[in-house]
Amino acid sequence: MSQQKTQFLKDTSNIAFDENHRKIIDFNILRYEKAVIKGKKQYLNLELAKDRAARIKRNVVNNLEFHLKEFEMNFSKNGGQIIWAENADDAIKAIKKISKLHDVKKIVKSKSMITEEIELNKHLENEGIESLETDLGEYIVQIAGEKPYHIVTPAMHKSKEDIALLYHEKFDTPKDFSPEELTLYTRNLLRKKFTHADMGITGGNFLVADKGLIALTENEGNGVLSVSFPKVHVAIVGIEKIIPSIKDLDLFWSLLSTHGTGQNITVYNSLIGGPKKEGEIDGPEHQYLILLDNGRTNLLNTEHQKVALGCIRCGACLNVCPVYKTIGGHAYNTTYSGPIGSVITPHMCGVEEYNHLSFASTLCGRCTEECPVKIPLHDLLLYNRRDAVKQGKTEKGFAVIMSAYKVVMKKRWIIETFSPSVKNFGIGMVFNKAWGSKRSIPKFKESFASRWKKERGY
Repeated sequence: MSQQKTQFLKDTSNIAFDENHRKIIDFNILRYEKAVIKGKKQYLNLELAKDRAARIKRNVVNNLEFHLKEFEMNFSKNGGQIIWAENADDAIKAIKKISKLHDVKKIVKSKSMITEEIELNKHLENEGIESLETDLGEYIVQIAGEKPYHIVTPAMHKSKEDIALLYHEKFDTPKDFSPEELTLYTRNLLRKKFTHADMGITGGNFLVADKGLIALTENEGNGVLSVSFPKVHVAIVGIEKIIPSIKDLDLFWSLLSTHGTGQNITVYNSLIGGPKKEGEIDGPEHQYLILLDNGRTNLLNTEHQKVALGCIRCGACLNVCPVYKTIGGHAYNTTYSGPIGSVITPHMCGVEEYNHLSFASTLCGRCTEECPVKIPLHDLLLYNRRDAVKQGKTEKGFAVIMSAYKVVMKKRWIIETFSPSVKNFGIGMVFNKAWGSKRSIPKFKESFASRWKKERGY
C-alpha cells in the first residue's frame, strides 16, 4: 500500500465522522447550490452552451501544439516573454532567476492553483522573499498555515467564527469580528502590500491564442492590483489553458462564473497582453509568462483521459460529489481534489502513489452531469482504475480478488453451489477490513434463483 493511500485512509476515517466539519461544508455548499440554480437561468439553452464549450476544448486538446505555437507568437508580439517549464523545478528556478534579476524582495499573489501545485510560497520564503496571498480565502489559509481546501473557495472548511478566532490569534482583533469587519481589516492590511510590492504573480484562467492574451477572472480586484502596481508581473499557467479565439471568451467566462460561483459573470475580467506601452500609466514594466507542463503531457498521451485537460477549474464537480462533501478537500492531499483531481492527479503525480483516488468514488455520475465542458469524469475514473490494474499498480490482493470475482460472475453454477453461510464466511474473510469498522457487511440469505424456484415452482 502506498504512503499516500495509507495517509488517505487515515485522514478520511477521521474527517468523515467530524460532525462540525460536515455542518460547515453542508452550509457552504448549500449556498453554492442555490446560487448556481439561479445563475443557470441566464441560459436559454445551457446544454447547447456546454456542447459548444466541450467541442472547443476537445479541439484544443487534440491540436495543443498548434494552438500553443500561435499563442507564443502573438504573446511575444505584445512584448511579453515566455518561459517553458517542463516541471515544477524548472518553474521555480525561472521565478528565482527573475526575482534575482529585478532585485525582488516582496511579492503579491492573486489566487492561483498552479502556484499551489508547485508550492511556490515555500520556495520563495526559503530565498528570503515575502510572498503574500491577496485573495481573501487564500490569505486566510496562508496565515492559518494550511493548503486550500477547494479549487474556487480555499477557506470553505472554515466558519465565520473560525476565521474571527484565527484573526484574533494572529492580529489581536476582537473575537466577535463580523465577516464585514474581517474583510475590511484584510483590505486595509493588504492595500499597502500592493503599493510596495516588487513583483506580482498571477495565474491565468484562459490563454487566448489568436491575440496572445492572458484572460484573468476574479471577484476581489486583487488580481488586477497584482498586475498593475508592481514593476514586474509573472503569470504561471498550465499549457492546457488555451482557447482558440477571443470570440470564445463570452462563452467560457460565463460558464466559468455560473458553475464556479453561480454568478452571471464575475466582477473583474481582465485581458493581459504584455508590459505597459509608452503613454500608459498602469501596468508592469516587465511581463513574463511561465507555461508549465508538470505531468500534463502524460495525461495528453492517454487515449481517453486526455479530455480532462479541457477542465476550466470551476470546481462544480467538487460541490456535487458525495465523496468530496464527506471527506473534504484536505483528505486528498493533492492540489486538485474531488472528481477532477482524482482523474488527473495519478497521471501528473504518479499512478503508483495516487491511483487510490480513482477508487474513492461512488461513480454516481453527478460530476459528469454538472461539468460545463462535458468531461465524462466518472468514465475517466473507470479508465484510471483499469489502467492501474493493468500496470500492476494496485495491491496484489486486489488483483486476485477481482480475478476471482470475474470467474464467479461468469459461472452461475459457482454462485448456486455454495450455501449462504459459506458465502457469508468467505465474504467476511475477504472484505471485513476493507468494508470498514463503521459498517456491517450485508448478509447472504437466499439466491434469487432459489427463491424463484420456491415461489414459482420451476
